Amino acid sequence: MSAAELLGRWQLVSYHDEDDRGRTSEGPLGPEPYGLLYYADGYMSVNMARGTPAPGAVAYMGYAGGWRRTAPDTVVHAIEVCSNPAWAGTEQTRTLSLDGDVLTLRGHAVVDGRVQQRVLTWKRAD
Repeated sequence: MSAAELLGRWQLVSYHDEDDRGRTSEGPLGPEPYGLLYYADGYMSVNMARGTPAPGAVAYMGYAGGWRRTAPDTVVHAIEVCSNPAWAGTEQTRTLSLDGDVLTLRGHAVVDGRVQQRVLTWKRAD
């Protein structure tokens, strides 16, 4: 896959967590998240929100900055601004796969002391 294939606008289809045994659970934005991901020439932006309100739950996640490919199946997001201040100035590595107009990004998070994969599925929106 070429870097040019990522360029454009992507709409969030699903967002869930997966544990080391392959079991899935709801992601931090609930069962019906929505969002947009933009890849431009060297810059990216992602904005996601919870579709169903839940008291005390994460309601919005977003960040923007640079991006680069480091391998055919890897993209690095260099975060400049973020809804989570701890991520500003960091780099987040994602594995990726593209199947037609469907892009899947996977990253790692620690949830309740366990490493989980965050799996985000996007559909080309342009």
